[in-house]
Amino acid sequence: MGKGTYYISTAIAYTSGKPHIGNTYEIVLADSIARFKRLLGYDVYFQTGTDEHGQKIQLKAAEKGVSPQEYVDGVAAEIKNIWDIMNTTYDRFVRTTDPEHMKKIQKIFKKLYEQGDIYKGEYEGLYCTPCEAFFTEAQLVDGKCPDCGREVKKAKEEAYFFKMSKYADRLIKHIEENPDFIQPESRKNEMLNNFLRPGLQDLCVSRTSFSWGIPVDFDPKHVVYVWIDALANYITFAGYDPDGNHDEKYKKYWPADVHLIGKDILRFHTIYWPILLMALGEPLPKQIFGHPWLMVGDGKMSKSKGNVIYADDLVSYFSVDAVRYYVLHEMPFSSDGTITYELIIERINSDLANILGNLVNRTIAMSDRYFGGVVMAPSHAQAVDSELISLALDTPKRVTEKMNELRIADAIDEIFVLLRRSNKYIDETMPWALSKDPEKKERLGAVLYNLLESIRIAAVLLEPFLPETAQKIYSQLNTKAVSFESLSSFNGMRPGDATGKAEILFSRIEADKKIKEIDEALAAKEHKAQGIEEISIDDFAKTDLRVAKVLSCETVPKSEKLLKLILDVGNEKRQVASGIAKYYKPEDLIGRSVILVSNLKPAKLMGITSQGMILASNGDEGIRVIFADDSVPGSKVR
Repeated sequence: MGKGTYYISTAIAYTSGKPHIGNTYEIVLADSIARFKRLLGYDVYFQTGTDEHGQKIQLKAAEKGVSPQEYVDGVAAEIKNIWDIMNTTYDRFVRTTDPEHMKKIQKIFKKLYEQGDIYKGEYEGLYCTPCEAFFTEAQLVDGKCPDCGREVKKAKEEAYFFKMSKYADRLIKHIEENPDFIQPESRKNEMLNNFLRPGLQDLCVSRTSFSWGIPVDFDPKHVVYVWIDALANYITFAGYDPDGNHDEKYKKYWPADVHLIGKDILRFHTIYWPILLMALGEPLPKQIFGHPWLMVGDGKMSKSKGNVIYADDLVSYFSVDAVRYYVLHEMPFSSDGTITYELIIERINSDLANILGNLVNRTIAMSDRYFGGVVMAPSHAQAVDSELISLALDTPKRVTEKMNELRIADAIDEIFVLLRRSNKYIDETMPWALSKDPEKKERLGAVLYNLLESIRIAAVLLEPFLPETAQKIYSQLNTKAVSFESLSSFNGMRPGDATGKAEILFSRIEADKKIKEIDEALAAKEHKAQGIEEISIDDFAKTDLRVAKVLSCETVPKSEKLLKLILDVGNEKRQVASGIAKYYKPEDLIGRSVILVSNLKPAKLMGITSQGMILASNGDEGIRVIFADDSVPGSKVR
């Protein structure tokens, strides 16, 4: 029997680039909740998608030499692909460049303007381009953007403003009267004390300094500021109509049960968005949950730091369910989580391979070995059985309680309590010993029944988190008793039925070997991205690298780049022209030993025959010659 409706959304991903695993965590989190609600019998609507307008995207498209629409088409497809790789079951993937959404945003803007909630003025403030947000001097942290820590610039332009202060008291009252509206608790206090109670400034809701946005139809030099455009996606795509002709979907699912968002966009979702809905006369979402961040080691993921981890890479190294398990289980409720390859391997080995995989594998194997795979009837329960059965029947309630609080990691822990207890039960009952006594065959059959049934209950509860693994367990159990209702009694496995074939769910990983494989894969990927072709050891062996001492060095007339070097290569002298004059003076090199590609085909540069090439790095600091001063001229470099 249905339990009613449930609308869950993620924040829409900004199409400035490929999402990393920290961004991807949110869609997996939302998917686990949506799947669990469906398991309970709810009619779920699960929405996600992409946020595609704004100055940053216009600039990135210009850098790539494509139109903004072409740019966001490419990134949106990549984001959707990663959401699909992670086996997420969203009902709708929305895009803010959708023409219907754009028309609705124009109507919303006009409606707010006509009712006096939006007015025209001029904005002068400190602007952060990546965050697309204005700040006052007092809001900056160490003179930089309080949200992303980047530089801000002074900006001044004509703009439309939204009268936030008009609704501030009403929002404070709503937050105070609805303690679950903002979760976790610490986020609620932050919004009340840092932003609402000190007094809200009116919000800039249009821009004229760039054009990639939804035009204000009655004043086309303005585009609707990204936050109204992006935030309203939760209603525009769910069937809201600014003229009041909402479709059946909107009437059925709104207000949303929960908006899942990153803690960095909490202010926009808990202040701007509710006030926008109040101005439109629409109900507020029931809950906004600001989840923490997934950090690499002790730092936030950043391309500039070179520590970004992508979900599709992780899936190729491990598996979809292993990655889902890690991000769901290792993210605390209200503090930041940590991800490293070493930690993932450790968790796969300890939890997935040892506790879960080993339990399923040896139980199915014992069923096959002792009873030809036929499920035996349970007999009169002994004390040790009753303890396991009681825990198995209580686990669905415990998991549901944790999921209702969005404590996903704790819910998974409850399932693993049952799995650990089942492993302990094997040690306590010792089926291998029972099998040696023909008179204890009935007892052995009962022990295996209790294990199979406990595994079934755990598998059903695991399905929202590890959907592929749950299906594999169902196949090994050969059971169709996989509804939530079937968990209310300890009799889902049917005596006389045959179990399936035992298969390994998760293999143990040799950490050092896997880390080496990952390092090699990342290096190869970086080379490919830079257009560098991989070579074999035989290819590399064709290059003859020799230590060479610089005997003399001089500038080349009429050339700003070239230096002419005479090199001692042990048994001969070589002349080389090298484009390093901007970085080295001749006296910097004379007497130093360098590395020479000695079998390079001679070339003429500015009339000089160059018999080889010296090795140098080329990074942010410019060209740096690689020296080998302690080596003998002519020595081969390997």
